[in-house]
Amino acid sequence: MTRYEYRVLQLRESLIGGKLSDDKLEKVLNDEARDGWQLKAITSAEVKGRVGPGGVDGLLVTFERPVAH
Repeated sequence: MTRYEYRVLQLRESLIGGKLSDDKLEKVLNDEARDGWQLKAITSAEVKGRVGPGGVDGLLVTFERPVAH
């Protein structure tokens, strides 16, 4: 049976250049793929900011890869 591990990244607009552009998201996906991570899901979410209540628009990006034996 194959076992998997997961990684979740929170991408806030400010972390990827002010807007959730397709070029910047593509770079994140390709960087993770080079480390063996495969995209599992992308979810739009309100991501908590560093200061004050509330959050900002962002993405939760979930990756998976098989666990090395």
